[in-house]
Amino acid sequence: MVGEMNAVPAFAPPCGPVTGWHDGGVERATGIPYATAGRFQPPVPVPDWTEALEATSLSPACPQGPMPFLDDILGTRYGELPGSEDCQRLSITVPAGLDDGERVPVMVWLHGGSYTSGSGDLAIFDPSALVAENRVIVVSVTYRLGLFGYLATGTGRPANLGLLDQLEAFRWVQRNIAAFGGDPGRVTAFGQSAGGDAVAHLMATPEAPSLFQRAIIQSAPLGISRGREKMSIAMGIAAEEVTEDTPAMDVVAVEGRVSQVARKFGLVAAMPFGTQYGHPPLPPESGIEAAWNATAPGIEVLIGHTSDEARMFLPGNPLASRLAKIPVLGNAAIRGICWAVTEAVYGRSARRFARRHAQAGGKAYGYVLSWAAPGNFFGAAHTVDLPLLFGNQRTWAAAGLVEGATWDEINAQGRALRAFWARFARGEGLESRGELPGTLRYRAA
Repeated sequence: MVGEMNAVPAFAPPCGPVTGWHDGGVERATGIPYATAGRFQPPVPVPDWTEALEATSLSPACPQGPMPFLDDILGTRYGELPGSEDCQRLSITVPAGLDDGERVPVMVWLHGGSYTSGSGDLAIFDPSALVAENRVIVVSVTYRLGLFGYLATGTGRPANLGLLDQLEAFRWVQRNIAAFGGDPGRVTAFGQSAGGDAVAHLMATPEAPSLFQRAIIQSAPLGISRGREKMSIAMGIAAEEVTEDTPAMDVVAVEGRVSQVARKFGLVAAMPFGTQYGHPPLPPESGIEAAWNATAPGIEVLIGHTSDEARMFLPGNPLASRLAKIPVLGNAAIRGICWAVTEAVYGRSARRFARRHAQAGGKAYGYVLSWAAPGNFFGAAHTVDLPLLFGNQRTWAAAGLVEGATWDEINAQGRALRAFWARFARGEGLESRGELPGTLRYRAA
């Protein structure tokens, strides 16, 4: 990095010069293009540039529809970021005052949202506390979603374009992050929900150990990642009406109808869009375990889930609403359903992933996160890890998920969790088992 603290942060990576901006205890370079692609085309790296790139705008979101129930739970706002198909951008948050030649660990964030919503630069994913407290760099990646990024069709439209975008982002990080003070030999991929699922599936690509050495997989729905082929084919047929010329928001409207086609396929339809086996860069479903085993010795893994994942989805469930009205027995039934769904979609598959990884010669730790806002209906639901890791009092003020907790309490638990994630990213090693009191327990596989 070049320049004094009061000057505009200037960086000189191989891709071309970049100017960023100061933001309190961190410096940012935002909205940097790492790849480009036509609609339904694989990404290609952005050509290098010679004029300074002003990296001062947030990355646009991939076009997507509103998710009102998520806005209520997370305090987000539809349309917070502009939508654009040209969304292959990343943003870098650097601790202020790095010494010349200092190289700190890098954490590359893949956001969740069922592969149909979300964006790397949403305010609720602000990594500034994680960066400033722990002297790590966070790279937040935005990638293609839904019909733009995650569904093959019978007419030859490719699958996994969002996954290919993410691979390009990791290649960009390997080539360029040293110029921002990052250590390309200490890169951790971390993601939550669909982002965690993406991290797991990136690990099935042969080059994964050369792109990142550690992975934190948060609440990945790996229990519904198999047996999806018939559903994906049916969805692909329903999506054939979309062409390269269909207006972007019309594509989003079709996406909603295509999701309806998935409903008859059972639990896997809870996340209709997603990675498809047998399409680049993934092997056939029958070969996924072997692919994971091949890369296991080169990647250390921390994988887990929250203790009440399924509670996030109960308010919109008619059966749960009826049960909730039954005195005493209703609450017991809801707890039973919550436990069963949490285990089926997240718990068993996370433990299995960790065991297989360890047996294949990798190091793996499993965790369960149990912090909840006092008296809150959602308890330790899906996404409750996000306010602990990211954001600040302002961005999480309207989130139903944390109602009942003071910001001081959220921040105290959050500071401990952020330090734990960063410790793993630094490669300092974890004990064979341990806990963050009131928040999380972990153990080696």
